[in-house]
Amino acid sequence: MSSQNKALGSSIARKFAMALSGLFLLIFLLQHLIINFTSVISADMFNAASHFMGTNALVQFALQPVLAFGVFFHLIMGMVLEMKNRSSRPIKYAYSKPEESSTWMSRNMIITGIMVMLFLGLHFYDFWLPELKTKFIDGVWNIDNRYFHELQEKFMDPVRVGIYVLAFIFLALHLMHGFQSAFQSVGFRHNKYTPIIKKVSTIYAIVVPAGFIFIAMFHFLAH
Repeated sequence: MSSQNKALGSSIARKFAMALSGLFLLIFLLQHLIINFTSVISADMFNAASHFMGTNALVQFALQPVLAFGVFFHLIMGMVLEMKNRSSRPIKYAYSKPEESSTWMSRNMIITGIMVMLFLGLHFYDFWLPELKTKFIDGVWNIDNRYFHELQEKFMDPVRVGIYVLAFIFLALHLMHGFQSAFQSVGFRHNKYTPIIKKVSTIYAIVVPAGFIFIAMFHFLAH
C-alpha cells in the first residue's frame, strides 16, 4: 500500500471515529436534557432521576468514564482533523472564497467546538466536581433531595445564566453542521433519507439547546 493510500485510510478512520464519538454525545445530550427538564416539572421527579443517575453503579463506574473519554476524544480528534485539513489545503484556497460554497458553521466547527468545551469546563466545575467531592471524598451517597436545591443555587447568578445561554447558542451552531456531518462520515448517504436527516439535524440543533436555555432561564426567573 502506498503512503498516499495509507494517509487516505488514516484520514477516513479518524473521520469515522470522530463521527461515532459525536453520535454518542448526541444521545447523551438528549438524555441529559430529558433529565434536566424534569426540574421544570417537579422537584421530586428531578431529585429521583438525579439520585438514580448519581448512585447507579453502572452509570458511575462504566458509562461515566466512557462519557468522559468520548468528550475529550471528540475535542482532540476535532483539533487533529482541523489541523490536517488546514495543512492539506493549497495556498490558493485562501483566495477561493469558501464562504460561497460552504456555511459558516461548517467552516468554524473548531471554534464552536472549543467554545462548547470551555462551557463544559464551567459545567464540570459547577456540578460534576462537587458531585465527586460529595460522594468520593465526603462519602455522602444517600441524600436524594439535594439535587434540585443545588441546581437552583447555580442559576441564581445572572452572569452564570448568561454564560450558559451563550454556550448553548454556540452548541446550536456546532450541531447545525455536526449532526448531519456525522451520518455522512460513517457512510450513510441516501437520496431518500439524507434530506430527512438534514431536517432532523436542524430540529435537534435548535430544540435541544433551546431546551437547556429554557431550563436555565426558568430557574433564574423563578427564584
